[in-house]
Amino acid sequence: MGVARADPGAGGSGGTAGGPVLDRDEADRALARLGAEREAVETSLLALQDHAGRRLLEGAELTGTTAERWRATEADITRLWGYFDAYSAAVTEAREVRARRRWPGREELAALSELLRGASVTVPGGGPGAAVLAERLSLTELVDRMNTLYAESLAVVVAADAVWSALPARIDLLAAEQRRTRSLAGSVGVLPGEHPAGDDLERIGRVLTVLREQVVSDPLSFWVASDGGATPGAGRPDTRRYDREARALEEVRREIEAVLQVRQDAEARLARLRDVLSRADRTLAEARTARGEVLAKIAASEVPAVSGPPSALKEQVAAAADHRRHGRWHRLSPLLEALERRADDELERARASLTAVTAPLAVRAELRGRLDAYRAKVSRLGLAEDPVLAERYDAARRVLWSAPCDLRVAEEAVLRFQRAAAEALAPGAGDDGRGGA
Repeated sequence: MGVARADPGAGGSGGTAGGPVLDRDEADRALARLGAEREAVETSLLALQDHAGRRLLEGAELTGTTAERWRATEADITRLWGYFDAYSAAVTEAREVRARRRWPGREELAALSELLRGASVTVPGGGPGAAVLAERLSLTELVDRMNTLYAESLAVVVAADAVWSALPARIDLLAAEQRRTRSLAGSVGVLPGEHPAGDDLERIGRVLTVLREQVVSDPLSFWVASDGGATPGAGRPDTRRYDREARALEEVRREIEAVLQVRQDAEARLARLRDVLSRADRTLAEARTARGEVLAKIAASEVPAVSGPPSALKEQVAAAADHRRHGRWHRLSPLLEALERRADDELERARASLTAVTAPLAVRAELRGRLDAYRAKVSRLGLAEDPVLAERYDAARRVLWSAPCDLRVAEEAVLRFQRAAAEALAPGAGDDGRGGA
């Protein structure tokens, strides 16, 4: 309410229990202020009476904290109106005393001073269990009492109204979204008892139903008051439980969208999966063929074994295709992701196996290339007919082009030819400086 307290002023001669006797002008000014104050108090009380939150509280089936605080608040509002009636009666009495004479005498001024500043208003005691049944207050004390009760009552009404204005509508929107998501989930086989997301959707629905009932019946338990707020009802609705369920629903919705994406892309992904596995099979077959070639052409070399095609992986691909045919999208989604990773790993393993198996052939090819390169170099310089070089070239070539080829012997023969070529190409080198075979 926050109305200004009337200050009857000071002055005059003599005195009363409330202070010096007021003169005529002071009394008139005090009465004018009291009249304005009474109108302000009445306006505030009528606004509280018509407040939408108060009407909702009166008609609601309340529980918990709100039921307890509203019972106390209703009593406070009733007491407020009683205080206001007593306050109005005191103002009316003071006006009647002032109206007796145009120029009030000392007797009238003393009575006015007592009414305006003394403990002249009798009001009921402080409520159930109060130590006194009635008490006398000055008008100033009575206004303070009304201001306090009004602020406390308004805080309850404003808080309940704020929670009811904010949370039920948001909960209803979230519940509608939960129902749409549940319908969508059912279309892709995400059902309670069969998929965790289906269980989450059911739990979210139950929580929202209970949450709405609690918000409607006990709004004040969802109110966070501001510390030290000067405005009655300062604070905000507590949305933590709502926010938690909103986040959970968003996570489920993303999961359902992923399943829907699987339904849309399943055929293409299965085709790619089969292609990757087919490439892995072909690579392994090539590795097995190459291994036989290596064993036949390379001597004294350890060639790793080549595993067969992944039959278990192909069985799972067949299961994935069966899920797709029967629309079991929620089962296909995680299976496809796992199969794609394993198929890529299988292709890499096949490629690594082929590389390992053909390594001896690569070594032989490198030695052959090196031998031919040095042979071409000495030929350009007219040393192709050098007997030492010719002998060492022929020796290396026989080893490299024989089957099976001993790579260790072949490498040594190539190195001997390289050293002989280097000596022959050195400046000032002669026949005696090339070394023997």
